[in-house]
Amino acid sequence: MSLKLTGWEDTIVALATPPGVGAIGVIRLSGKQAIDIVNSLFHKDLHQQKTHTIHVGFLKDHSEVLDEVVVSLFKGPRSYTGEDVIELSCHGSPFIQQRIIDTCLAKGARLAKPGEFTLRAFLNGRLDLTQAEAVADLIASNTEASRKTALNNIRGGFSRVLSELREQLIKFSALIELELDFSQEDVEFADRTELEHLVKKIKVQTEQLLDSFRLGNVIKNGVSVAIIGKPNAGKSTLLNAFLNEDRAIVSDIPGTTRDTIEEVINIDGILFRLIDTAGIRDHSHDVIETVGIEKSLQKMKQADIVLYLFDVHEMLLAEVEAVAAEMQHQQLLYLLVGNKTDAEDDETIRNKFSSCSGVIYISAQSQLHLEVLKERMVDIVLQDKAQTESTIVTNARHYHALQQVNSSLQDITEGLNSQLPGDLLALDIRRCLQYLGEITGEVTNDDQLDYIFSKFCIGK
Repeated sequence: MSLKLTGWEDTIVALATPPGVGAIGVIRLSGKQAIDIVNSLFHKDLHQQKTHTIHVGFLKDHSEVLDEVVVSLFKGPRSYTGEDVIELSCHGSPFIQQRIIDTCLAKGARLAKPGEFTLRAFLNGRLDLTQAEAVADLIASNTEASRKTALNNIRGGFSRVLSELREQLIKFSALIELELDFSQEDVEFADRTELEHLVKKIKVQTEQLLDSFRLGNVIKNGVSVAIIGKPNAGKSTLLNAFLNEDRAIVSDIPGTTRDTIEEVINIDGILFRLIDTAGIRDHSHDVIETVGIEKSLQKMKQADIVLYLFDVHEMLLAEVEAVAAEMQHQQLLYLLVGNKTDAEDDETIRNKFSSCSGVIYISAQSQLHLEVLKERMVDIVLQDKAQTESTIVTNARHYHALQQVNSSLQDITEGLNSQLPGDLLALDIRRCLQYLGEITGEVTNDDQLDYIFSKFCIGK
Protein backbone atom coordinates (compact mmCIF):
# COMPACT_ATOMS: atom_id res chain seq x y z
CA MET A 1 0.00 0.00 0.00
CA SER A 2 2.88 2.31 0.91
CA LEU A 3 0.78 5.37 1.80
CA LYS A 4 2.72 7.80 3.98
CA LEU A 5 1.26 9.45 7.05
CA THR A 6 1.37 12.91 5.47
CA GLY A 7 1.84 14.66 2.17
CA TRP A 8 -0.50 13.19 -0.41
CA GLU A 9 -2.37 15.56 -2.70
CA ASP A 10 -4.15 13.15 -5.02
CA THR A 11 -7.82 12.26 -5.40
CA ILE A 12 -8.99 8.66 -5.20
CA VAL A 13 -11.96 6.91 -6.77
CA ALA A 14 -13.48 3.45 -6.30
CA LEU A 15 -16.69 1.50 -6.53
CA ALA A 16 -18.15 1.47 -2.99
CA THR A 17 -20.84 -1.15 -3.65
CA PRO A 18 -20.16 -4.83 -4.43
CA PRO A 19 -19.18 -5.54 -8.05
CA GLY A 20 -21.81 -7.10 -10.31
CA VAL A 21 -25.24 -6.28 -11.69
CA GLY A 22 -27.64 -4.51 -9.34
CA ALA A 23 -30.23 -1.77 -9.21
CA ILE A 24 -27.63 0.90 -8.43
CA GLY A 25 -23.92 1.23 -7.92
CA VAL A 26 -22.17 3.85 -5.77
CA ILE A 27 -18.86 5.34 -6.90
CA ARG A 28 -16.94 7.30 -4.29
CA LEU A 29 -14.33 10.05 -4.81
CA SER A 30 -12.24 11.74 -2.11
CA GLY A 31 -9.58 14.42 -2.32
CA LYS A 32 -8.87 18.01 -3.37
CA GLN A 33 -9.94 17.44 -6.96
CA ALA A 34 -13.10 15.43 -6.23
CA ILE A 35 -15.46 18.37 -6.83
CA ASP A 36 -13.53 19.64 -9.86
CA ILE A 37 -13.60 16.20 -11.52
CA VAL A 38 -17.35 15.78 -11.06
CA ASN A 39 -17.96 19.42 -12.04
CA SER A 40 -16.35 18.71 -15.40
CA LEU A 41 -18.95 15.98 -16.00
CA PHE A 42 -22.02 17.45 -14.29
CA HIS A 43 -24.31 20.35 -15.21
CA LYS A 44 -24.11 22.10 -11.80
CA ASP A 45 -21.23 23.94 -10.18
CA LEU A 46 -20.93 21.88 -7.03
CA HIS A 47 -18.54 24.41 -5.47
CA GLN A 48 -21.54 26.74 -5.15
CA GLN A 49 -23.73 24.09 -3.48
CA LYS A 50 -24.03 23.49 0.24
CA THR A 51 -22.36 20.47 1.82
CA HIS A 52 -24.49 17.41 2.61
CA THR A 53 -26.79 18.00 -0.34
CA ILE A 54 -28.04 15.73 -3.13
CA HIS A 55 -28.29 16.64 -6.81
CA VAL A 56 -29.83 14.74 -9.73
CA GLY A 57 -28.66 15.04 -13.32
CA PHE A 58 -26.68 13.61 -16.21
CA LEU A 59 -22.95 12.88 -16.27
CA LYS A 60 -21.49 13.83 -19.65
CA ASP A 61 -18.02 13.21 -21.02
CA HIS A 62 -17.95 16.04 -23.60
CA SER A 63 -21.14 15.38 -25.60
CA GLU A 64 -21.50 11.73 -24.58
CA VAL A 65 -24.04 11.00 -21.82
CA LEU A 66 -22.56 8.46 -19.38
CA ASP A 67 -25.59 8.02 -17.12
CA GLU A 68 -28.23 9.80 -15.10
CA VAL A 69 -26.95 9.89 -11.52
CA VAL A 70 -27.59 11.14 -8.00
CA VAL A 71 -24.64 13.19 -6.70
CA SER A 72 -24.16 13.26 -2.90
CA LEU A 73 -21.88 16.14 -1.88
CA PHE A 74 -19.85 16.18 1.35
CA LYS A 75 -17.37 19.03 1.69
CA GLY A 76 -14.36 18.63 3.96
CA PRO A 77 -13.77 18.57 6.81
CA ARG A 78 -17.40 17.48 7.43
CA SER A 79 -17.09 14.22 5.54
CA TYR A 80 -16.14 10.60 6.19
CA THR A 81 -12.50 11.15 5.16
CA GLY A 82 -12.22 14.77 6.27
CA GLU A 83 -11.66 15.73 2.61
CA ASP A 84 -14.10 16.70 -0.14
CA VAL A 85 -16.10 13.54 -0.85
CA ILE A 86 -18.57 12.87 -3.64
CA GLU A 87 -20.65 9.74 -4.06
CA LEU A 88 -22.19 9.05 -7.46
CA SER A 89 -25.23 6.76 -7.38
CA CYS A 90 -25.49 5.39 -10.91
CA HIS A 91 -27.34 2.49 -12.53
CA GLY A 92 -26.04 -0.92 -11.54
CA SER A 93 -24.59 -2.00 -14.89
CA PRO A 94 -20.92 -3.00 -14.44
CA PHE A 95 -20.23 -1.44 -17.86
CA ILE A 96 -21.69 1.93 -16.78
CA GLN A 97 -19.84 1.83 -13.46
CA GLN A 98 -16.51 1.10 -15.12
CA ARG A 99 -17.13 3.78 -17.77
CA ILE A 100 -17.67 6.42 -15.07
CA ILE A 101 -14.61 5.28 -13.10
CA ASP A 102 -12.44 5.32 -16.24
CA THR A 103 -13.62 8.85 -17.02
CA CYS A 104 -12.74 10.00 -13.47
CA LEU A 105 -9.32 8.42 -13.87
CA ALA A 106 -8.82 10.28 -17.13
CA LYS A 107 -9.72 13.52 -15.33
CA GLY A 108 -6.93 13.07 -12.78
CA ALA A 109 -8.13 10.67 -10.10
CA ARG A 110 -6.45 7.37 -9.27
CA LEU A 111 -7.90 4.08 -8.10
CA ALA A 112 -8.22 3.80 -4.33
CA LYS A 113 -6.37 1.00 -2.58
CA PRO A 114 -7.97 -1.31 0.01
CA GLY A 115 -9.18 0.67 3.00
CA GLU A 116 -7.79 3.96 1.71
CA PHE A 117 -10.94 5.99 2.38
CA THR A 118 -10.95 4.84 6.02
CA LEU A 119 -7.17 5.35 6.23
CA ARG A 120 -7.65 8.98 5.20
CA ALA A 121 -10.41 9.31 7.80
CA PHE A 122 -7.91 8.09 10.42
CA LEU A 123 -5.05 10.29 9.25
CA ASN A 124 -7.34 13.33 9.15
CA GLY A 125 -8.50 12.70 12.71
CA ARG A 126 -12.05 11.66 11.85
CA LEU A 127 -11.55 8.23 13.43
CA ASP A 128 -8.92 6.72 15.70
CA LEU A 129 -7.39 3.38 14.82
CA THR A 130 -9.74 1.26 16.94
CA GLN A 131 -12.75 2.97 15.33
CA ALA A 132 -11.28 2.45 11.87
CA GLU A 133 -10.77 -1.26 12.54
CA ALA A 134 -14.32 -1.47 13.87
CA VAL A 135 -15.54 -0.27 10.44
CA ALA A 136 -14.09 -3.45 8.92
CA ASP A 137 -15.62 -5.51 11.72
CA LEU A 138 -19.03 -3.95 11.09
CA ILE A 139 -18.83 -4.75 7.37
CA ALA A 140 -17.92 -8.36 8.21
CA SER A 141 -20.51 -8.74 11.01
CA ASN A 142 -22.97 -11.57 10.47
CA THR A 143 -24.75 -11.68 13.84
CA GLU A 144 -26.56 -9.18 16.06
CA ALA A 145 -23.87 -9.53 18.73
CA SER A 146 -21.00 -8.77 16.32
CA ARG A 147 -22.95 -5.82 14.89
CA LYS A 148 -23.53 -4.31 18.34
CA THR A 149 -19.92 -4.80 19.39
CA ALA A 150 -18.57 -3.20 16.20
CA LEU A 151 -21.01 -0.26 16.47
CA ASN A 152 -20.00 0.33 20.09
CA ASN A 153 -16.36 0.53 19.03
CA ILE A 154 -17.13 2.79 16.05
CA ARG A 155 -18.87 5.16 18.45
CA GLY A 156 -15.66 5.24 20.44
CA GLY A 157 -16.59 2.97 23.35
CA PHE A 158 -13.23 1.18 23.44
CA SER A 159 -11.36 4.40 22.64
CA ARG A 160 -12.95 6.24 25.58
CA VAL A 161 -11.85 3.54 28.01
CA LEU A 162 -8.27 3.63 26.72
CA SER A 163 -8.21 7.42 26.58
CA GLU A 164 -9.21 7.67 30.25
CA LEU A 165 -6.47 5.23 31.25
CA ARG A 166 -3.89 7.08 29.17
CA GLU A 167 -4.80 10.56 30.44
CA GLN A 168 -4.43 9.49 34.06
CA LEU A 169 -1.02 7.99 33.39
CA ILE A 170 0.12 11.02 31.39
CA LYS A 171 -0.63 13.23 34.40
CA PHE A 172 1.76 11.25 36.62
CA SER A 173 4.31 10.90 33.84
CA ALA A 174 4.42 14.69 33.51
CA LEU A 175 4.90 15.13 37.26
CA ILE A 176 7.71 12.58 37.38
CA GLU A 177 9.37 14.17 34.34
CA LEU A 178 9.13 17.49 36.21
CA GLU A 179 10.93 15.91 39.15
CA LEU A 180 13.81 15.04 36.83
CA ASP A 181 14.22 18.73 35.98
CA PHE A 182 14.67 19.43 39.71
CA SER A 183 16.67 16.29 40.48
CA GLN A 184 19.35 18.19 42.42
CA GLU A 185 16.76 19.62 44.79
CA ASP A 186 15.40 16.18 45.81
CA VAL A 187 11.69 17.02 45.49
CA GLU A 188 8.69 14.82 44.66
CA PHE A 189 5.81 16.27 42.68
CA ALA A 190 4.13 12.91 42.05
CA ASP A 191 2.51 11.26 45.05
CA ARG A 192 3.83 7.67 44.93
CA THR A 193 0.92 6.31 46.99
CA GLU A 194 -1.60 7.92 44.64
CA LEU A 195 0.30 6.55 41.64
CA GLU A 196 0.25 3.06 43.18
CA HIS A 197 -3.54 3.24 43.61
CA LEU A 198 -3.93 4.47 40.03
CA VAL A 199 -1.76 1.67 38.62
CA LYS A 200 -3.82 -0.92 40.53
CA LYS A 201 -7.03 0.58 39.18
CA ILE A 202 -5.72 0.62 35.60
CA LYS A 203 -4.43 -2.94 35.98
CA VAL A 204 -7.90 -4.14 37.03
CA GLN A 205 -9.47 -2.43 34.00
CA THR A 206 -6.79 -3.81 31.67
CA GLU A 207 -7.30 -7.35 32.96
CA GLN A 208 -11.06 -6.99 32.47
CA LEU A 209 -10.44 -6.01 28.86
CA LEU A 210 -8.07 -8.95 28.41
CA ASP A 211 -10.66 -11.32 29.90
CA SER A 212 -13.27 -9.97 27.49
CA PHE A 213 -11.20 -11.14 24.50
CA ARG A 214 -12.45 -14.70 24.82
CA LEU A 215 -16.03 -13.48 24.51
CA GLY A 216 -15.00 -11.01 21.81
CA ASN A 217 -13.38 -13.76 19.78
CA VAL A 218 -16.57 -15.81 20.09
CA ILE A 219 -18.73 -12.88 18.96
CA LYS A 220 -16.46 -12.20 16.00
CA ASN A 221 -15.55 -15.71 14.85
CA GLY A 222 -18.17 -18.03 16.33
CA VAL A 223 -17.93 -21.13 18.54
CA SER A 224 -16.95 -24.61 17.36
CA VAL A 225 -19.14 -27.30 18.93
CA ALA A 226 -18.19 -30.97 18.59
CA ILE A 227 -21.12 -33.38 18.99
CA ILE A 228 -19.50 -36.49 20.47
CA GLY A 229 -20.91 -39.81 21.61
CA LYS A 230 -21.24 -43.52 21.01
CA PRO A 231 -22.71 -44.88 17.75
CA ASN A 232 -26.51 -44.49 17.58
CA ALA A 233 -26.58 -41.92 20.38
CA GLY A 234 -28.49 -39.61 18.00
CA LYS A 235 -25.73 -37.18 17.01
CA SER A 236 -26.82 -36.84 13.38
CA THR A 237 -30.47 -36.58 14.46
CA LEU A 238 -29.52 -33.74 16.80
CA LEU A 239 -27.64 -31.93 14.02
CA ASN A 240 -30.66 -32.26 11.74
CA ALA A 241 -32.95 -31.03 14.54
CA PHE A 242 -30.76 -27.95 15.08
CA LEU A 243 -30.82 -27.18 11.36
CA ASN A 244 -34.47 -28.16 10.74
CA GLU A 245 -33.36 -30.17 7.72
CA ASP A 246 -31.98 -33.62 6.89
CA ARG A 247 -28.34 -32.61 6.59
CA ALA A 248 -26.83 -35.82 8.01
CA ILE A 249 -27.79 -39.39 7.16
CA VAL A 250 -29.63 -41.02 10.05
CA SER A 251 -29.61 -44.81 10.46
CA ASP A 252 -29.81 -47.46 13.18
CA ILE A 253 -26.69 -49.08 11.72
CA PRO A 254 -23.66 -48.28 13.91
CA GLY A 255 -20.89 -46.42 12.07
CA THR A 256 -23.16 -44.68 9.53
CA THR A 257 -21.36 -41.35 10.02
CA ARG A 258 -17.81 -41.95 8.74
CA ASP A 259 -16.52 -38.38 8.52
CA THR A 260 -17.22 -35.10 10.29
CA ILE A 261 -20.05 -32.88 9.02
CA GLU A 262 -19.97 -29.16 9.82
CA GLU A 263 -22.83 -26.65 9.73
CA VAL A 264 -23.41 -23.18 11.24
CA ILE A 265 -26.42 -21.97 13.24
CA ASN A 266 -27.15 -18.62 14.90
CA ILE A 267 -28.40 -18.79 18.49
CA ASP A 268 -29.14 -15.47 20.22
CA GLY A 269 -26.67 -13.59 18.04
CA ILE A 270 -23.80 -16.08 18.43
CA LEU A 271 -22.60 -18.33 15.62
CA PHE A 272 -22.17 -21.98 16.58
CA ARG A 273 -20.25 -24.20 14.15
CA LEU A 274 -21.75 -27.64 14.79
CA ILE A 275 -19.54 -30.63 14.03
CA ASP A 276 -21.27 -34.00 13.75
CA THR A 277 -18.66 -36.69 14.34
CA ALA A 278 -18.36 -40.43 13.87
CA GLY A 279 -19.58 -42.49 16.83
CA ILE A 280 -16.83 -43.38 19.30
CA ARG A 281 -16.49 -47.03 20.27
CA ASP A 282 -13.56 -49.07 21.51
CA HIS A 283 -13.31 -51.63 18.72
CA SER A 284 -14.12 -51.36 15.02
CA HIS A 285 -12.94 -53.67 12.24
CA ASP A 286 -13.92 -51.12 9.59
CA VAL A 287 -10.82 -49.16 8.50
CA ILE A 288 -12.84 -46.14 7.31
CA GLU A 289 -14.87 -46.05 10.54
CA THR A 290 -11.65 -46.23 12.56
CA VAL A 291 -10.29 -43.16 10.73
CA GLY A 292 -13.60 -41.40 11.42
CA ILE A 293 -13.31 -42.17 15.14
CA GLU A 294 -9.78 -40.74 15.20
CA LYS A 295 -11.08 -37.56 13.54
CA SER A 296 -13.86 -37.35 16.14
CA LEU A 297 -11.36 -37.44 19.00
CA GLN A 298 -9.26 -34.80 17.24
CA LYS A 299 -12.26 -32.52 16.74
CA MET A 300 -13.23 -32.98 20.37
CA LYS A 301 -9.85 -31.65 21.55
CA GLN A 302 -9.96 -28.71 19.12
CA ALA A 303 -13.56 -27.64 19.83
CA ASP A 304 -14.56 -24.69 22.01
CA ILE A 305 -17.45 -26.73 23.43
CA VAL A 306 -18.09 -30.48 23.47
CA LEU A 307 -21.67 -31.79 23.50
CA TYR A 308 -21.39 -35.34 24.79
CA LEU A 309 -24.60 -37.02 23.63
CA PHE A 310 -25.67 -40.34 25.13
CA ASP A 311 -28.67 -42.65 24.94
CA VAL A 312 -30.33 -42.46 28.37
CA HIS A 313 -31.64 -46.02 27.99
CA GLU A 314 -28.31 -47.59 26.99
CA MET A 315 -25.77 -45.58 29.00
CA LEU A 316 -24.94 -46.43 32.63
CA LEU A 317 -24.48 -43.80 35.33
CA ALA A 318 -20.88 -44.93 35.92
CA GLU A 319 -20.11 -44.40 32.20
CA VAL A 320 -21.51 -40.87 32.21
CA GLU A 321 -19.53 -40.01 35.34
CA ALA A 322 -16.38 -41.41 33.73
CA VAL A 323 -16.96 -39.26 30.63
CA ALA A 324 -17.42 -36.15 32.81
CA ALA A 325 -14.22 -36.94 34.72
CA GLU A 326 -12.26 -37.38 31.48
CA MET A 327 -13.60 -34.08 30.05
CA GLN A 328 -12.54 -32.30 33.23
CA HIS A 329 -9.14 -33.99 33.11
CA GLN A 330 -8.62 -32.73 29.55
CA GLN A 331 -9.86 -29.28 30.65
CA LEU A 332 -12.59 -29.25 28.01
CA LEU A 333 -15.68 -27.06 28.11
CA TYR A 334 -18.52 -29.57 27.84
CA LEU A 335 -22.22 -30.29 28.27
CA LEU A 336 -23.65 -33.74 29.02
CA VAL A 337 -26.77 -34.31 26.93
CA GLY A 338 -29.04 -37.26 27.62
CA ASN A 339 -30.92 -38.13 24.43
CA LYS A 340 -34.03 -40.22 23.63
CA THR A 341 -35.98 -38.92 26.61
CA ASP A 342 -39.74 -38.61 26.28
CA ALA A 343 -42.44 -37.17 28.52
CA GLU A 344 -43.47 -40.59 29.91
CA ASP A 345 -40.12 -41.68 31.30
CA ASP A 346 -38.62 -38.24 31.95
CA GLU A 347 -38.75 -38.48 35.76
CA THR A 348 -37.43 -42.04 35.82
CA ILE A 349 -34.46 -41.11 33.66
CA ARG A 350 -33.66 -38.05 35.76
CA ASN A 351 -33.61 -40.21 38.87
CA LYS A 352 -31.26 -42.65 37.14
CA PHE A 353 -28.65 -39.91 36.57
CA SER A 354 -29.49 -37.71 39.57
CA SER A 355 -25.99 -37.99 41.06
CA CYS A 356 -24.48 -36.63 37.84
CA SER A 357 -25.17 -32.88 37.92
CA GLY A 358 -25.72 -30.71 34.89
CA VAL A 359 -27.18 -33.31 32.51
CA ILE A 360 -29.55 -31.82 29.90
CA TYR A 361 -32.32 -34.19 28.87
CA ILE A 362 -33.66 -33.98 25.31
CA SER A 363 -35.25 -35.95 22.54
CA ALA A 364 -33.58 -35.01 19.26
CA GLN A 365 -36.12 -37.07 17.31
CA SER A 366 -39.11 -35.28 18.89
CA GLN A 367 -37.21 -31.96 19.28
CA LEU A 368 -38.05 -32.04 22.99
CA HIS A 369 -36.19 -29.54 25.24
CA LEU A 370 -33.93 -28.36 22.38
CA GLU A 371 -34.50 -24.75 23.48
CA VAL A 372 -33.12 -25.64 26.92
CA LEU A 373 -30.00 -27.07 25.28
CA LYS A 374 -29.58 -23.93 23.15
CA GLU A 375 -29.91 -21.70 26.22
CA ARG A 376 -27.22 -23.72 28.03
CA MET A 377 -24.93 -23.47 25.00
CA VAL A 378 -25.25 -19.67 25.04
CA ASP A 379 -24.80 -19.55 28.83
CA ILE A 380 -21.62 -21.61 28.74
CA VAL A 381 -20.18 -19.22 26.15
CA LEU A 382 -21.18 -15.95 27.83
CA GLN A 383 -20.60 -17.20 31.41
CA ASP A 384 -22.42 -14.11 32.76
CA LYS A 385 -19.98 -11.84 30.94
CA ALA A 386 -20.88 -8.28 29.98
CA GLN A 387 -23.55 -7.58 27.41
CA THR A 388 -22.38 -6.77 23.89
CA GLU A 389 -23.05 -3.06 24.45
CA SER A 390 -20.13 -3.09 26.92
CA THR A 391 -16.52 -2.68 25.89
CA ILE A 392 -15.33 -6.01 24.53
CA VAL A 393 -11.97 -6.70 22.89
CA THR A 394 -12.45 -8.51 19.55
CA ASN A 395 -9.17 -7.65 17.83
CA ALA A 396 -6.04 -9.80 18.32
CA ARG A 397 -3.80 -6.74 17.80
CA HIS A 398 -5.53 -4.94 20.66
CA TYR A 399 -5.28 -8.04 22.85
CA HIS A 400 -1.52 -8.40 22.38
CA ALA A 401 -0.98 -4.67 23.01
CA LEU A 402 -3.05 -4.88 26.20
CA GLN A 403 -0.88 -7.77 27.35
CA GLN A 404 2.13 -5.46 26.98
CA VAL A 405 0.26 -2.72 28.87
CA ASN A 406 -0.43 -5.18 31.68
CA SER A 407 3.23 -6.21 31.78
CA SER A 408 4.30 -2.55 31.92
CA LEU A 409 1.90 -1.87 34.78
CA GLN A 410 3.40 -4.78 36.66
CA ASP A 411 6.87 -3.28 36.14
CA ILE A 412 5.63 0.09 37.47
CA THR A 413 4.19 -1.64 40.55
CA GLU A 414 7.42 -3.48 41.22
CA GLY A 415 9.35 -0.24 40.71
CA LEU A 416 7.20 1.56 43.26
CA ASN A 417 7.63 -1.29 45.75
CA SER A 418 11.40 -1.18 45.21
CA GLN A 419 11.41 2.62 45.50
CA LEU A 420 13.05 3.05 42.12
CA PRO A 421 14.23 6.56 41.25
CA GLY A 422 11.97 8.75 39.12
CA ASP A 423 13.94 8.36 35.88
CA LEU A 424 13.46 4.56 35.88
CA LEU A 425 9.79 4.87 36.84
CA ALA A 426 9.34 7.34 34.00
CA LEU A 427 10.73 4.78 31.53
CA ASP A 428 8.18 2.16 32.60
CA ILE A 429 5.32 4.67 32.40
CA ARG A 430 6.45 5.80 28.93
CA ARG A 431 6.49 2.17 27.78
CA CYS A 432 2.95 1.68 29.09
CA LEU A 433 1.79 4.86 27.32
CA GLN A 434 3.46 3.64 24.14
CA TYR A 435 1.43 0.41 24.06
CA LEU A 436 -1.82 2.23 24.87
CA GLY A 437 -1.08 4.68 22.07
CA GLU A 438 -0.42 1.88 19.60
CA ILE A 439 -3.95 0.56 20.09
CA THR A 440 -5.69 3.84 19.27
CA GLY A 441 -3.14 4.96 16.67
CA GLU A 442 -1.68 7.86 18.67
CA VAL A 443 1.60 5.99 18.23
CA THR A 444 1.91 4.24 14.87
CA ASN A 445 3.99 3.72 11.73
CA ASP A 446 3.50 3.20 8.02
CA ASP A 447 4.04 -0.57 8.10
CA GLN A 448 1.43 -1.02 10.81
CA LEU A 449 -1.12 1.04 8.86
CA ASP A 450 -0.33 -0.81 5.63
CA TYR A 451 -1.05 -4.13 7.34
CA ILE A 452 -4.28 -3.00 9.03
CA PHE A 453 -5.88 -1.25 6.06
CA SER A 454 -4.77 -3.79 3.45
CA LYS A 455 -7.39 -6.14 4.95
CA PHE A 456 -10.22 -3.72 4.09
CA CYS A 457 -12.30 -3.97 0.94
CA ILE A 458 -11.64 -1.49 -1.87
CA GLY A 459 -14.02 1.45 -1.69
CA LYS A 460 -14.13 1.61 2.12
